[in-house]
Amino acid sequence: MIRIIGRKFAETGLFLLFLTFASFAFVRLAPGDPVLTILNVDEVSVSQEQVESLREEMGFDEPLLVQYGQWLLRFIQLDAGTSYVTGQPVMSMIKAGLPATMELTAGALFVMLFIALPLGSLSALYQGSWIDSLSRFLSVIGAAVPSFWLGLIFIDAFAVRLQWFPTMGREGVSTLILPALTLGVAISSVYVRLLRSNLSDALSQEFIRSGRARGIGESRLFFAHALRYSLPPVITVFGVSLGSLIGGVVVIEVLFAYPGIGKMVVDAIRQRDYPLIQGYIMVMALFVFVVNTAVDLSYRLLRPEWRRAGGGV
Repeated sequence: MIRIIGRKFAETGLFLLFLTFASFAFVRLAPGDPVLTILNVDEVSVSQEQVESLREEMGFDEPLLVQYGQWLLRFIQLDAGTSYVTGQPVMSMIKAGLPATMELTAGALFVMLFIALPLGSLSALYQGSWIDSLSRFLSVIGAAVPSFWLGLIFIDAFAVRLQWFPTMGREGVSTLILPALTLGVAISSVYVRLLRSNLSDALSQEFIRSGRARGIGESRLFFAHALRYSLPPVITVFGVSLGSLIGGVVVIEVLFAYPGIGKMVVDAIRQRDYPLIQGYIMVMALFVFVVNTAVDLSYRLLRPEWRRAGGGV
């Protein structure tokens, strides 16, 4: 296990170097100038000398590699810099917005499990039945509908027409329901199909037939053996698709004006707030690293034979 974690740290270190430099370069090559945004040139008259002086003060006159090296050295010291727009420390802003994003992510995962586990399980147990057909139809519809359009439908139906839930903000559980439902429904279709496929394969395995022959109950065979056998591929897909989930959170936060770090970074991109953009990328990359490491370690719990054999993923 220590070897797996050590290997993950080495791989993630190299990946973060590449990711941060690529994002650092691309952000600065994008149109727009943060110096002009800070000086608010649209409303205040400033001279070219003032613009050049502030650009030099912020280090924008240095070569790109020098700017990146200075930023990376500060980040290693846990200093992500200060927002150009608000003047607040970037890490403080991320810490303030992170709980809302984590709440939305957890709510979406709960909705996804609430939909995918029963639908995928029933579809595998009753293949060819109307339940199976309905499950596959709903999963296809869910995969075909974009999350933002689904969110607009939910807003129109449950917020505008029925007036059951608010449409924006973060003021209690009621404001979490619609965005979590939108994101959870959008991602559940993949896991319904995947769980059905893996459960169908598991139920046809020799150890299931042997268990039936020994008189083991169907419920125990399903939950203790078949479901456990089919979960590692599902968890693998979750680890791989985590980036899509984070991207979905950003879209949903903007759509519902949910005050998480996703909406914060969209505003930062529009305002050319480089430190906040870089801080967000690093935090999300570290979050993906932690989740993927947990996914790798979970294999050794769900498949004990791998642990006994000393294997790794």
